[in-house]
Formats: sequence, structure tokens, C-alpha cells
Amino acid sequence: MRDRGAFAIIRLPATAPPAPLNSTPNQGRSPAPPVTDSGPATGFAIAPATIDDVPDILAMIRALAAYERLAHLCVGTASELERHLFGSPRRAEVLLGRENGDAVCFALFFHNFSTFLAKPGLYLEDLFVTPECRRRGYGRAMLIRLAAIAVERDCGRFEWSVLDWNEPAIRFYESLGATVLPEWRITRVTGHALTALAQSREAGG
Repeated sequence: MRDRGAFAIIRLPATAPPAPLNSTPNQGRSPAPPVTDSGPATGFAIAPATIDDVPDILAMIRALAAYERLAHLCVGTASELERHLFGSPRRAEVLLGRENGDAVCFALFFHNFSTFLAKPGLYLEDLFVTPECRRRGYGRAMLIRLAAIAVERDCGRFEWSVLDWNEPAIRFYESLGATVLPEWRITRVTGHALTALAQSREAGG
């Protein structure tokens, strides 16, 4: 997810009956109902994104990239988001937070798997709240909703990565019970290196 960072992880007890896990997100499941944030602002609700929300999602992705000083790496398009978020198979899911009907935050997530726990996990790729709507409890509300989804789906972990210079975010995550794992580093193969690796001869081939 990020070039420099550490993992943050919340280990989840199975406190609710598991929802069925399928090969594609939300297949066979009803969308979670909207929830209202308990912060000071009124008219805030969280709901699963639809294909009509792609322009809002892309705009916030680009704003997030600019905030993280990574705008030069943000090359995704609306058509690619449509294909991977709402095509078949669906590769990820998005929750969208709206204040009085306007999109003000999003969370993009998908499932990974823990071999040690023999359980699926929920990985949060991105969480973003527009600058003018911060300090209203929206980020916390999104994380609470995601944790609830993870428990409902019998996930053993809810995790994400955070940039090492983002101290306010790290302190916020720790206040929610997350454990930051600074000894873990992100390993990535992308672009030409990915193509070259895929075309390499396998050992013994």
C-alpha cells in the first residue's frame, strides 16, 4: 500500500456468527445497513458504495495520494475502478461516508488470509476523510463499521499499513486498540520488475 510504513493490526475474537465467505465480495450477502456516526455533525451515514459512486471514490483517492505526497504514483482510472470494484469477480469493496448526501470519506478493503490462524482477515487498503470534515468522528466510525464487518465474517484480523511519518494517525490507531508492528516492512514487485519476474524461468524448469 505504501512505500514506507509499518503494519497496524487488530486481532478479533469471534463474537458473532460468521457470515458466509465467497470468492467475490458481498456475493450471497445483503449489504450492511447504513449507520449514523455519534459525532457532533448530523446527517452522516455509511453505506456500501455503488458503481455510481466511482467519480467520488476516484476524487478522494487522488486527494489521498496528494496528502501522502504520492500523487505521481496515482495513475488509476475510473474505468479500472469500475471493473475491479463492481465487475466479476469483484476484487475489493468500498464503504462510502456521506454528510447530508455529500461524499466525505471512503474505505477500500478486501480479504486476505492468515495461515497461522487458518482464518480470513480483513485488510484496509485506504481510509480517507476530506480535510474539511476531519475531527468529526467519521474516521473512527468507518473503522468501527469495518471491525464489525470483520467479526461478522469470522475474520481473525483487521489490519492496514500506515506511513511511518504519520504520527497523528499512529496515535489514533493505537487509541482504538491497534498494535503497530514496526519490525514488518512492505515488500513489493510492480511494473517492469513484476513482468520480468513473471517471465523468469522457475527453478528446475
